[in-house]
Amino acid sequence: MTTTETFNHASVMPDEVVELLAPCTGEIYLDGTVGGGGHARLILERSGPGGRLIGLDRDPEALAAARQVLAPFGGRVQLFRANYSQAAEVLAGNGYDLLDGILLDLGVSSRQLDTPERGFSFRDDGPLDMRMGSEGETVAEVLASADEAELKRIFRDYGEERWPGRIARRIVMTRQQTPLLRTHQLAELVRDSVPKGHVPSRIHPATRVFQALRIYVNDELGELQTFLGQMLDLVRPGGRIVVISFHSLEDRLVKRAFRKEAQGCQCPPRMPVCICHQQPRAEMLTRKGLRPTDLEVAGNPRARSAVVRAIRRLI
Repeated sequence: MTTTETFNHASVMPDEVVELLAPCTGEIYLDGTVGGGGHARLILERSGPGGRLIGLDRDPEALAAARQVLAPFGGRVQLFRANYSQAAEVLAGNGYDLLDGILLDLGVSSRQLDTPERGFSFRDDGPLDMRMGSEGETVAEVLASADEAELKRIFRDYGEERWPGRIARRIVMTRQQTPLLRTHQLAELVRDSVPKGHVPSRIHPATRVFQALRIYVNDELGELQTFLGQMLDLVRPGGRIVVISFHSLEDRLVKRAFRKEAQGCQCPPRMPVCICHQQPRAEMLTRKGLRPTDLEVAGNPRARSAVVRAIRRLI
């Protein structure tokens, strides 16, 4: 089985993404989460014959798959193992100036979820890892070392979990007897910690806890905040930035950052007149976040929570 076959991931809202990014020949684009190369392939096709693309990903399996998918485009593609928050360093280190567009497809890929050895899902049993790459602590290491207060904070802040204290307390009690090393082990612990009848039957009680731990070990919100703070400095005037997010924490950060760049004046609301004289640096291309159609969700259920937002740099 080839890498491309094993790294199966359906690109979310491809038509909407390409329309918002509006690739043109001769322009340079960054796919900061290149994954299996699905969106990148569409960008290269639309920007042919002279468009170029830089692809980043911290998952070596994803990069291997992207190399196969994007091989027909030859020298028009350069791929690097890096997080999108490191985009400025990668671009500067390889002689690139300002870009014409950037795409981020946040969250976890279908391939990562469907590989038990990665530990992202409790559907199949696997080790509690959840790292996008090979750096940093695994989830098992976090569960073994974090105190009850820290675990409670992780579940509350990154998972918006309703019962963070109960779950954190149970983890601390359990690990005194046996280490928490497997996904099924953690999922059952969470199920037993949550009061019966307080979780909707359509979702597993451990869903938010797994989300919280994945976000924490990969510092996903920190990486996103770093990128959002420098995004407009990476594109030329007229350049576009498109972000696909999959949960409210990500989308909230994106929406807030986009609106700040588009509103101009940063004076406190109580000021009668503007004294900062700050001009809008960008315009919103999506007044409200775009969501997938019912038809797309029917074919790709994991797209159901996707939200697409886009801005264009003005000055």
